[in-house]
Amino acid sequence: MDSTQERTFCKWLNTKLEANGYPPMYSLVQDLSDGVRLIQLMEIMGDTSLGRYNKNPRMRVQKAENVNKALEFIRQRDIIDGNLKLILGMIWTLVLRFTIADISEEGLSAKEGLLLWAQRKTAPYKEVDVQDFSISWSDGLALCALIHYALTNIAPDCVVQSDRHSNTRLAFQVAADHLGIPQLLEVEDLCDSTRPDERSVMTYIASYFHAFSTMDQAETDSRRVEKFAELMQSVWTSKNDYERRARALLYALSEVQQKWSASQFTGTYADAKEQSTAFTTYKHTTKRTWVIERQDVTTLLGNIQTKLRTYGLREYIPPPGLTLSDLDDAWNDLLQTEANRSRAINAQIRQIKEYLRKEFADLANDFSQRLHAISLELSGVAGPLEDQQDQVKEIQTRLPTLSEALARVAGAEQECAIANVEENDYTVFTCQDLEFELGLVTQSVAKKISFIDNQIVSRNMTNLTPAQLEQFESTFRYFDRDETNTLSLTEMSAALASQGLVYSDEDMAFIYDQLLQDYGAVTFEAFINLLVDITEDQTSPEQLRESFCGIAGNKPIVTELDMRLAQLPISAIDYLREVIPSNNNEAGEAEYDYETWLQDVFA
Repeated sequence: MDSTQERTFCKWLNTKLEANGYPPMYSLVQDLSDGVRLIQLMEIMGDTSLGRYNKNPRMRVQKAENVNKALEFIRQRDIIDGNLKLILGMIWTLVLRFTIADISEEGLSAKEGLLLWAQRKTAPYKEVDVQDFSISWSDGLALCALIHYALTNIAPDCVVQSDRHSNTRLAFQVAADHLGIPQLLEVEDLCDSTRPDERSVMTYIASYFHAFSTMDQAETDSRRVEKFAELMQSVWTSKNDYERRARALLYALSEVQQKWSASQFTGTYADAKEQSTAFTTYKHTTKRTWVIERQDVTTLLGNIQTKLRTYGLREYIPPPGLTLSDLDDAWNDLLQTEANRSRAINAQIRQIKEYLRKEFADLANDFSQRLHAISLELSGVAGPLEDQQDQVKEIQTRLPTLSEALARVAGAEQECAIANVEENDYTVFTCQDLEFELGLVTQSVAKKISFIDNQIVSRNMTNLTPAQLEQFESTFRYFDRDETNTLSLTEMSAALASQGLVYSDEDMAFIYDQLLQDYGAVTFEAFINLLVDITEDQTSPEQLRESFCGIAGNKPIVTELDMRLAQLPISAIDYLREVIPSNNNEAGEAEYDYETWLQDVFA
């Protein structure tokens, strides 16, 4: 047992010495007897200097001074005389003090803490059952389990091992090669002993604890550096993102204001309305995205500052021109520019509407005055009929220019409608009013021309009585439905029928074509001449008496029913009822004495 402890402790001490450049020991009894190695170990493990000592002691007193300096509580002669038990006890004290004493697991320290740590690390392996620091380690499986826990991809899987010597030997080798744990024990110390030395096993297992702690610490350091690097990279990315987005937002705000500043109005309502619509669209789309972006950029900067304060890092100060104050100033400038832009557009629209009102009013009022002037001029026509005819026709030549003027009025009214101009204090007229008045003036001119033409015809018709002329003129006016002072084929046929002159369609077409050749159109003059030609043979008293007698059925009187059956026009029937003397028969029906009337009509 002592030999195992001596080898284990010697190897343990050598790990300390060799790590600090000192040669190894081979015998605890001999190498510690002069106190030099003991002082070196005390300085290494105590991380302190013991001051001056005898580095090459030759005399016993010099060795005693060295040992006394190292361990005042150990009797000098026991160390000097090579008392192995005391030396082992001393070394165990060193092991406990500098290797095991700082082990702690859930409030347990030293041996109990180290055992609990080993149990926890080997718990996942069902073939391993660590209960102590002796027999539990004799088959090498516990060591393999520890190594497998730390180095899964390197250490062997303990469940496949069947030979305890192979397990232990492989565990020693892997621990030394990959974990830097020196082999303090021999394979035989664990595998061939009925009860492995507890202190030696504890010393060796403590090396695993510290190796794992070093690995954990390295992993912790790595994670800490990695986390800090990620933090700083995140902050750097956020800073760049903030500056990029803030710069882009400021540029966008400046760009739209420059665009508005350079914008010009063309003076048309369509242009002003288009710019107004574009401004409204901007406020509902682009500006709202900027509002969101401004809030996001502000939040981003706040998150950066919060993250920096959380980790105690220096506060981030944005570059000049990209601070929140700069963003606020730019935003306030945008709001002011927006207000100016809105006022300019509204003022332009109001100005254009006012211009449209005045333009329409000027055109409408001028048109009304021109109509009034023509009406006055038309009413003042005087002189011989031919002169009057020339004057009215000259007036008629000016009517197309009035139509053109009315078209301009209509265009101005349309512009007002497009601009939603509903009220106009500069005029009382609408285009519809003026169009109606122009129609009346046009009709008046046409009627005036027709009247004068008819008067000329009447004046020239010396073979017609005034009553006949008036009757013929009334008939012409009645059937001139479109008031063109001409009759169409259908209108002429109806007019002649009203006078009792009924012809076949063939004959009527022939008469109509003849008039077109002679006069160019069936004017009043042409119609009168036609009637004169026709009635020269048909208007003698005897002829009319025979016609009435035929309509009356050879009776001396004629009734309204007789005239209706003869298909006289209503206007002719109404006229004859008024002028022919009548009496009522027993049935109360009027009977008209056409004989008496004809005698009165014809001198």
